[in-house]
Amino acid sequence: MNTTHATISAIDSITLEVADPEAATRFYADAFGLTTQVRTVKSDAETSGFRGFTVSLVVSQPGTVRSLFDSAVAAGATVIKHVEKSLWGIGGVVQAPDGTIWQIATSQKKDTGPVTRDIDHIVVLLGAEDVSASKKFYVDHGLTVGKSFGSYVDFATGDSPIGLGLYKRRALAKAAGVPAEGSGAHRIRLNSDGGAFTDPDGFAWGSAGE
Repeated sequence: MNTTHATISAIDSITLEVADPEAATRFYADAFGLTTQVRTVKSDAETSGFRGFTVSLVVSQPGTVRSLFDSAVAAGATVIKHVEKSLWGIGGVVQAPDGTIWQIATSQKKDTGPVTRDIDHIVVLLGAEDVSASKKFYVDHGLTVGKSFGSYVDFATGDSPIGLGLYKRRALAKAAGVPAEGSGAHRIRLNSDGGAFTDPDGFAWGSAGE
């Protein structure tokens, strides 16, 4: 039997379930200058430990990484990984007061111009128990695989405000610098033109503009 799925072509924003929406909205504006891309809604859903996802801010140079990292900490974020060099570039990890884990990174190892606070791309990385099954699910929903190797998948989302990737849950937690154990609600909804549905790992999607 053929099953027709709504097609995702663009991810409009993410909605985070938080205890204090006003405080969370203020944090994201102060820390990263994010307003329309990150929305908040009040929720008392139970969750503990790793929520199974991270959000990455991809920027053009190290100075921008440090600027966003410092402003996030000043706004109340907790440092998980200090900004440091690695084989792939420079980055750091913080946890927002609402519990969301943010990775700030660049592939460049030297500044090539004045430091800005410009964010080139926002990418949500979802932790999957079965990456192959989750990849097939999203391909069936209209996404095209951009890169895929081992336990990692990056979807080609074009000019979409938000990008999407999959990573083996335990590997994603390790990359973020936190224990992989966790239970309860993910406390995130991805908003797209593909409508409302839930993926194999329990991540909820809603309609763009909600």
